[in-house]
Amino acid sequence: MTGAGRPRIALLAAVAGAMIVALDGTVLLVAQPDLQRDLGATVTQVQWTSTGYLLAVAAFLVIAGRLGDRYGHQRLLFVGVLGFGAASAGIAFAPGPGWVIVLRIAQGVFGALLQPATLALLRLVYPPGRLGAAVALRTSAIGVAAGTGPLLGGFLVAHLGWRAVFLVNVPVALTIAALTLAVRVPAMPRARSGRTDLVTAALFAAVLAVLVHSLAGVPERGWAAPRTLLGLVLVVCLAAGLVMRERRSAEPFVPPAVARSVPVVASMAILLVTSGGMFGALFVSTFVLQNSLGLDPLTTGLRVLPLTVLMVLGAPAAHAMLRRYGARRAAITGQVLVVLAIVGLSALGPAGPWMMWSATFAVLGAGFAVVMVTATGTVVGDAPPGYAGVVGGLKQTAMNVGPTLGIAVAAGTMPLHPSADVLPGAGLPASGPVMGTALLVLAALAALGLLPASLLPSRPGRDAGREGRWTLRRSRAHPEGAAVSGAGRRRP
Repeated sequence: MTGAGRPRIALLAAVAGAMIVALDGTVLLVAQPDLQRDLGATVTQVQWTSTGYLLAVAAFLVIAGRLGDRYGHQRLLFVGVLGFGAASAGIAFAPGPGWVIVLRIAQGVFGALLQPATLALLRLVYPPGRLGAAVALRTSAIGVAAGTGPLLGGFLVAHLGWRAVFLVNVPVALTIAALTLAVRVPAMPRARSGRTDLVTAALFAAVLAVLVHSLAGVPERGWAAPRTLLGLVLVVCLAAGLVMRERRSAEPFVPPAVARSVPVVASMAILLVTSGGMFGALFVSTFVLQNSLGLDPLTTGLRVLPLTVLMVLGAPAAHAMLRRYGARRAAITGQVLVVLAIVGLSALGPAGPWMMWSATFAVLGAGFAVVMVTATGTVVGDAPPGYAGVVGGLKQTAMNVGPTLGIAVAAGTMPLHPSADVLPGAGLPASGPVMGTALLVLAALAALGLLPASLLPSRPGRDAGREGRWTLRRSRAHPEGAAVSGAGRRRP
C-alpha cells in the first residue's frame, strides 16, 4: 500500500464508521411502530430500544477513547465495528422485545468503541495541514447519514420490514472492518502502561449514564419531578467522588495534558451548548410545525431539510474559513449564526411563511456546520500525542449530552400538556409568545458558546506547530515517554 493510499483508506473507514452510527440513530425512528406490532412490545419497551442504546453510548465513550489510546485505535475500530455488526444481526433475528433491548445496549457499547477511534485514526494518518479537510468531510458524511436515515428506514420497513433496518448494517460493518485492516498506521506514542482503574471507569460510566437518563426524562416528568431531582443529585454526588479520585490518582483517567488544554476544553464547551441549543430548537419547532400547523411528518421533514443540506454543504466552506481566518473567528461566526437563527425562529411563530422557516433553518444548519468543523478540528488537532482517543471520546460525549440537555431545557420552558394556550389535543402551545420564550432561552444557551469560542486560537495556520509543541511538552513532563519523530521512530 502506497503512502498516498493510506490516508484515503483511513478516511473511508473513519467516514463509514461515523456514518453507520449516525444512520442507525435516525433510521430506527420510522421502524419502531412496525417493531412494536411485530413483537407485541409495550411503549416502554420500544422507548428502551432507543434509551438503552443512548445510555450505553454516552457511558462508554470516554472509556473507549482511553482504551484506544492504550491498545491502539485501529484495533478498537476493528473490534467496535465487528461488534456493532454482530449486535445488528442479533437484533434482526431477535424473538422478542427483551432481546432487542439487550442487543441494542450491546450495540451502543460497540458504537462507543468505534466513534472516538474514527477521529483518532484521522489524526494518526493525516498531517496537520490536511487534517481539517478530512474532519470536514466526516462532518458532511454524518449530516448526510442523519438526514437520509428516516428515508432509508421508511423504504426498508415498507418493503422488507423493520428487521431489514438492522440487517443492512452487517455487510457495511464487514466492509469497514476490511478497510480498517488495510490501513497502515504510523507508530505513535501511547498512554503509559499500567492497569486500568476499574473504579474510575465505573464512576465515569455512572455519571454519564445517570446524567443522560435524568435529562432524557425531563420532557415527560419535568424538572421538579422527584425522579429528575434525585437523578441530578446522584449525578452531583458521583461527579464529586470522581473528581476526588482523579485528583488523588497517579494516572488520571482524563490526563492533565488534556484537562489543561484551553482549546480542547473550550471546544468541548462549544459543542455542548451549541448542540443543545440547536437540537432544543428543533424539538420545539418540529412539534409546532406538526401540532400547531397540522403538518404531516413528511412535510415537516421537507420544511427542515435546508438545515441538513446546509450542514453538508457548509462543512467544506467551514474548513476554508478555518484555514483563512483561524479557529476563533470561525467559531464566533458560526456561533452567531446559530444564535441568530434560533432567535429568528422565535420571531416567526406558527403563522410564519414557510419560506422564512426554511431560510432560518438553512442559516441554523450553516452556523452549526461551521461550529462543528471548527471545534472538532481544534479538538483533534490539539490532542496531545497518545491521547487522541480520550479527547475524541470527550468530544463525542459532549455531542451526546448536548442534545439531551437542549431538549430538557426546551421541555422545561414550554408546557407540554394541554392548557388554555394550547391547541385542543395538541399538547403544545399554539401561541407565538409561549413558543418564542422557549426558543429565546435556547438561543441564550447557544450564546454561552461565545465565551469559549473567544478562547480558541486566533491565528490561521496554527495547526502546523501543534504537534511539535505537544511533543516538547510531553517529553519534558514525562522523559520516560519518548517522543516520536516524523518518520514514526522513537527518539532516545
